[in-house]
Amino acid sequence: MWIHEHQDWPNFTWDARALTSKLADVRHRQGRLLGRMESLGFKLKREACLSTLTNDVVKTSAIEGVKLNPEEVRSSIARRLGIDIAGLISASRDVEGIVEIMLDATQQFAKPLTRDRLFDWHAALFPTGRSGMHRIIVGEWRKSDAEPMRVVSGPTGKEKVHFEAPDAGRLEKEMQAFLEWFDNGHEIDPVLKAGIAHLWFVTIHPFEDGNGRIARAIGDMALARADTTQDRFYNLSSQIEAERRDYYDQLEKQQRSTLDITKWLQWFLDCLGRAISSSETTLGNVLFKAQLWDTINQQPVNERQRLIINRMLEDDFQGHTNTSKYAKLAKCSNDTALRDIQALKDRGIFIQNPGGGRSTSYRLPDSNEHYQK
Repeated sequence: MWIHEHQDWPNFTWDARALTSKLADVRHRQGRLLGRMESLGFKLKREACLSTLTNDVVKTSAIEGVKLNPEEVRSSIARRLGIDIAGLISASRDVEGIVEIMLDATQQFAKPLTRDRLFDWHAALFPTGRSGMHRIIVGEWRKSDAEPMRVVSGPTGKEKVHFEAPDAGRLEKEMQAFLEWFDNGHEIDPVLKAGIAHLWFVTIHPFEDGNGRIARAIGDMALARADTTQDRFYNLSSQIEAERRDYYDQLEKQQRSTLDITKWLQWFLDCLGRAISSSETTLGNVLFKAQLWDTINQQPVNERQRLIINRMLEDDFQGHTNTSKYAKLAKCSNDTALRDIQALKDRGIFIQNPGGGRSTSYRLPDSNEHYQK
């Protein structure tokens, strides 16, 4: 029996006492993080928020096996939020769509979540009306004449059914109940509401595709309400992506279980706590980048050097740099690249790694190292 087949569905229950300490810990971590961010200047807060939102969009798509270009995502978010950054590039329709959803959920968190708003999100997620090679119904609930919505794995003929969603004929009533609860159930802590909403929405599975990404956007919306701010400084999707196997296991166990969702909420709160802890790394990186550029800008570098430094500061930059890699990224000759590198090395902005000859490579200093002005 699936969870939505129980007679009392969707009247979820949970053991509040079993969640008290975990919820208090998450609330404490949220408050401490937001307090730290308030002590930063406007520019650093914007950079931290941009970094968090970029990771959120990239990782929520990665959970579903969709790989997005982080630079496109960052540029799209910066453009929409009016943040001035160097090297803005155009973004694909797929990137623009998921960015639009995430920003609408987090920047407009106080607005009601409605049927039409969800339809707009779904249409933005699939701008061509296709999921991969398959045409899907966009901006509507899935239809009753379609095949049952199942999550399966394994080869043809030996498939394992992990979950089967409610019949499409139930969707209008199911979603009406969900949306009314989401905006009117004020007696529930918004953090718990984020966890409940996530489970409830993916269980209903109202769309042909994209349910996971929209469920996580709804969760982010609830968390923004919990924080009472548009600024995002922690990223739950990154943590879920890091724990993806456990995430799907927890969902499957709960959907095969009863309406007591204590264990799901315990896992959700633990995962959220780890996400907030991980945000300390993001904050540290933002502060380090700001300090590095403050030092560099006292004696500005050329545009090639600025491009490479910014590229090396990105989270997805692979390895270190060398003369040929620098030349390729900066679109210059090896001789020019070597002169640029030597100038940065003389200032302590580039640190030469052990090894020489063709294996000579360079990195940026870390937060424990000093560099010249």
